[in-house]
Amino acid sequence: MTLWTLAQRAEKMNPSVIREILKVTEKPGIISFAGGLPSPRTFPVEAFAQACARVLETDGRSALQYAASEGYRPLCEWVAHHLPWDVSADQVLITTGSQQGLDLVAKVLIDGGSRVLVETPTYLGALQAFAPMEPDIVGVNSDTEGLDIDDLGCKSPGARFLYVLPNFQNPTGRTMGEARRQILVERLAAVGVPFVEDNPYGDLWFDHAPPLPLSARNPEGGIYLGSFSKVLAPGLRLGYLVAPKAISPKLLQAKQAADLHSPSFNQRMVAEVLKDGFLDRHVPTIRALYKHQCAVMLDALAQDMAGLGVQWNSPDGGMFLWVRLPAGLDAITLLPKAVDKGVAFVPGAAFFAGEPDPRTLRLSFVTASEEQIRVGIKALAEAIREALP
Repeated sequence: MTLWTLAQRAEKMNPSVIREILKVTEKPGIISFAGGLPSPRTFPVEAFAQACARVLETDGRSALQYAASEGYRPLCEWVAHHLPWDVSADQVLITTGSQQGLDLVAKVLIDGGSRVLVETPTYLGALQAFAPMEPDIVGVNSDTEGLDIDDLGCKSPGARFLYVLPNFQNPTGRTMGEARRQILVERLAAVGVPFVEDNPYGDLWFDHAPPLPLSARNPEGGIYLGSFSKVLAPGLRLGYLVAPKAISPKLLQAKQAADLHSPSFNQRMVAEVLKDGFLDRHVPTIRALYKHQCAVMLDALAQDMAGLGVQWNSPDGGMFLWVRLPAGLDAITLLPKAVDKGVAFVPGAAFFAGEPDPRTLRLSFVTASEEQIRVGIKALAEAIREALP
């Protein structure tokens, strides 16, 4: 008999499917296309070693002290300056990863039963962040460019906000085009529904930068989330949130209650690394690596999946591509068979707010080597071939 009585909202919390799958990939010899992990080859270790020494030498005591909840002011100013619309540093809130931004949004904007709109499919971490607040999460039909505007119109009445990832979306890798973005922003403004724009992958384009963010088109109508995890290193746990001045104070209060402030030493290190235009030199190397990795995976899929009835997309950036299995197969059922052959992926069902498509799965192409990609895709094709009716 337990002494502890759980809150009703705790019943809404579920373990991350991806984190559970990652435990499986720790087995020796497993090639993992499952995790959404940036390639460790992109981590600027030397730059951070130098920044660490400079921060400790010039401002070590302040860097190791408690700090303002809003974030380190020079870092907030850097974020505001590098966004493609007019943003004040006072609107920037440094978060403990952009995942915390989702948590703060949920606490401030969602009541029990609130209607929240999401893409189909959508980021699993957002569904997890929203769920404890007990919303009514409604998936909007989506195509290769994202949200179906007509279906959005049917489902928008009474919605608190729309959560959307326009650039190289997790899990599908798709990107929303210019025309769709403009129509979406205009439609949301017309029906009075704000948006939460999540953009952790926007800098990871292969050949062409994506269109302007939704937030640049209607700054007062959206909250914008960004991250340093994909362009620097996820272990720093630093992201940022940009919000209209009308709502910024409440998000700050939620942040204060959550963790007082994000690590001040990490913030100062990042500000030190960024101050001389480092990202302009560093990010192109990430883009080149990921473009090559993606091309290798697409080539392997074309060779090994031929004749199996498997479908996949070709993303313009980011870290993921989206696969649909032939009729009669289920990705969840396929996973253990694939693991037996030495390869892992993420079944797509976890990314759906409503009725899932059991035939879908997500592949990440950024952490495996070129040889591992070819071996892993061949093993996945063998598992699919054996599972076919």
